[in-house]
Amino acid sequence: MRNNGAFSTIALAALLASTALPALAQGGGKAITIVLPEQPSNLEPCGSILTDVGQVLSQNITEPLTVINPKDGTPQPKLATKWERVNDTTWRFHLRDGVKFQDGKEFNAEAVAFTLKRMTGGAFTCNNLAKFGSAKLTVTPVDRLTVDIKTEKPEPILPALLSVAMMVSPATPTDKAVNDPVGTGPYKLNTFTPQTVVLDRFDGYWGKTPEIGKATYVWRGESSLRAAMVQTGEAQLTPAIAIQDATNPETDFSYLNSETTAIRIDTEQPPLNDVRVRKALNLAIDWQGMAELFGADVLRASQMVVPGINGHNPDLKPWGYDPDQAAKLLAEAKADGVPVGTAIKLIGRNGIYPNGNEALEAMMTMWEAVGFDIDLQMLDVADWTRYLQKPFPQERGPNLLQIMHDNNKGDAAFTVPIFYQSSGQYATFSDPKVDTLIGEALNATDTARTKAFQEILAEVHDRIAVDIPMFHMIGYTRVGKELDWRPNLTTNSEIPLAEIRLRK
Repeated sequence: MRNNGAFSTIALAALLASTALPALAQGGGKAITIVLPEQPSNLEPCGSILTDVGQVLSQNITEPLTVINPKDGTPQPKLATKWERVNDTTWRFHLRDGVKFQDGKEFNAEAVAFTLKRMTGGAFTCNNLAKFGSAKLTVTPVDRLTVDIKTEKPEPILPALLSVAMMVSPATPTDKAVNDPVGTGPYKLNTFTPQTVVLDRFDGYWGKTPEIGKATYVWRGESSLRAAMVQTGEAQLTPAIAIQDATNPETDFSYLNSETTAIRIDTEQPPLNDVRVRKALNLAIDWQGMAELFGADVLRASQMVVPGINGHNPDLKPWGYDPDQAAKLLAEAKADGVPVGTAIKLIGRNGIYPNGNEALEAMMTMWEAVGFDIDLQMLDVADWTRYLQKPFPQERGPNLLQIMHDNNKGDAAFTVPIFYQSSGQYATFSDPKVDTLIGEALNATDTARTKAFQEILAEVHDRIAVDIPMFHMIGYTRVGKELDWRPNLTTNSEIPLAEIRLRK
């Protein structure tokens, strides 16, 4: 279980007195400790789009066919060296030779077919599949190092979509999620316990040998404690600290982290099925005051797609702060028989982002001030995930869900279908017009694709008010002085250990 309790004075004093430096790992290389905000819910490669899983697995234990260049959003080679489009619905991928899984099995076209069939088989919930939208795949090995991937409809960005498909050993069970992943990455799993995850360097890795020989992941819910652990040498890196703890310019670094925070509204549940109620939720929040929790550089969001991603709509304006109008909308809905006095669950996730709990407490107060009845419930990630993805709990009732969504893949296709298509993994509403527009957008290219996604984002914001966009976030990390590493746009999704260098 995550350690969210307060540390005793003696334990904290002992921690702050620690001056440990990275040790020498067995088998060579340095051993480091990374302190995360929350315990990974699992180590299933099909869940690596979730921050708590991806920061441990992605590019460390598991690797995809392609990776996205965070500077321009273009797909780059990883386990695939090149690719070409055979026809409107088929792409051919050429695979890297000489790659082994950590169990000694060969990476080849059959392994790609196995992984993608496991992802799409439906035997267990595959979070990563949500990024594929409606894409259905048929995988055909051509020869040992060549594979054709066919989609039902034209999929112009399939190479980018495959950046979330983590290749796994053909020995991986296909009928259940796993906590002992085997991939092709530079590190293999040593142990996963309720207290730690330990990764060891994989000597059979196909690429360059990393400097880090062992990484131990621990988790602490308090930002100030994570910062103190790095300051004293108890840990060497933490990917997320609150703005009030980012006080040392030599070790603390801010970065645009591609994450958008929001509150998802369950529009199927009354009174949230009334658009006036949903608009009132947006208008009741003092957004300028809320921004103080996250830093001067945070950007107010009008949509779930960040600026710079194809499909972002620059004409959409964020909801303003108008509590009087919010109260008026509630009164109008009540007069029409909408049960606006129904208690609404506000479901948060412990450790989702720094100052996340404080944000929900402030929002609850503002909503109650205009007439809402809010019941705040903070959950650990495993329970929170039940509300995030389908099938939703039948007994959930009216609820608002604290979410944070990243899109560093260059295209709105990684965002829009998940949230706004009727079949979307996180979607809580169904709108025929939006479904039609999404289908058109996914099949389009170039300017037509951009405009189609922009129209969808305008529909869900202006007409439907389906969610409560908060902020495009700025992240803050603390990095020990002995490490040469800086965060970037992908840090909330992955922390590639092979990119960490030791200062000489």
